Amino acid sequence: MHDPSQRIPEATVHVDTARELKAVLSRRLAEAAPGTVVASDAPGSWSGVALGLAPVGPQQVHLAVRVLADADAAQVLDALDEAARAEVDVRVIGPVRPLRSPTPEQLQRRTRPLVPGLSVAHPAVTAGTLGGFVRRAGTDGLLVLSNNHVLADSDGATEGDPVLQPGPADGGTAADRVGTLTAFERFVATGNLVDAAVAALDTGVDADPGGYPGGALLGQVVPADEVDPDEAVEKVGRTTGHTRGRITAVEVDGVGVQYDAGVVHTFDDQIEVEGLSGSFSEGGDSGSVIWRSSDRAPVGLLFAGSATGGSAGGGVTFANPLATVLRVLGLTFVASS
Repeated sequence: MHDPSQRIPEATVHVDTARELKAVLSRRLAEAAPGTVVASDAPGSWSGVALGLAPVGPQQVHLAVRVLADADAAQVLDALDEAARAEVDVRVIGPVRPLRSPTPEQLQRRTRPLVPGLSVAHPAVTAGTLGGFVRRAGTDGLLVLSNNHVLADSDGATEGDPVLQPGPADGGTAADRVGTLTAFERFVATGNLVDAAVAALDTGVDADPGGYPGGALLGQVVPADEVDPDEAVEKVGRTTGHTRGRITAVEVDGVGVQYDAGVVHTFDDQIEVEGLSGSFSEGGDSGSVIWRSSDRAPVGLLFAGSATGGSAGGGVTFANPLATVLRVLGLTFVASS
């Protein structure tokens, strides 16, 4: 029996030869009785095998074979002769499903396991967004990442206070508690760098750190001084869902943010984003993690925005560099379970 965990092979073949092999294997799969080709229980009449061409050089390819389970990979390989086995790239990819973005209505519901983009808040706050998950030295397990003004009531909370999902504006009550406030960076009058807070999950509350639209983000966060203007970016937030935009300015100093009760705090070294069509964010999206579209690398932590000023007519959004948030609070970003 061949080890299905091995990516086969080292040999390459001309694209025309690979196409011939693909056609032979496709006919073999089509002619086989249902359930006799692979070991897994593929849905419907599908064989459970997908075939394609994987380029490895000029006019040189592998036959790409994608299967549901390890046993399927072994069975497919056993059906090939030695020469054919040296020309295929077999990978176990599991079930394939449509990658749909959640709607704002879905993000505002009580949802378990927790995923990025959901409504979350301190009991004294209306609602913000669960940006993602992190770890912190000295604290066991995963922590929820969002803003100070979402999880810590703009410095009005005390460590140990409950955190609700969904937030009170979306019907959250004490019965919807998912964790406790663990740490937050307090505001000063001027020169703030971050609006950030974290909460430790209660025992028994499950989370899916990789549950972003399109799958998990990269584990490597973009350094603050490497965030470039004009990069295409995305976010998923409680109010506007999954939106796309572009970075329009970096290292922005003196951003005055009007918090409740007329208090204004200014922030330095911030990232400015605008939507590609309309608004990139609206109230309630605070706390969202922003990532680069090109490589899904995390870039920023959304915390504020304006209603006007964007070239697409939807105002501008401001975010703390995520690398700065992690440094200030002593955190490590968690990309997947």
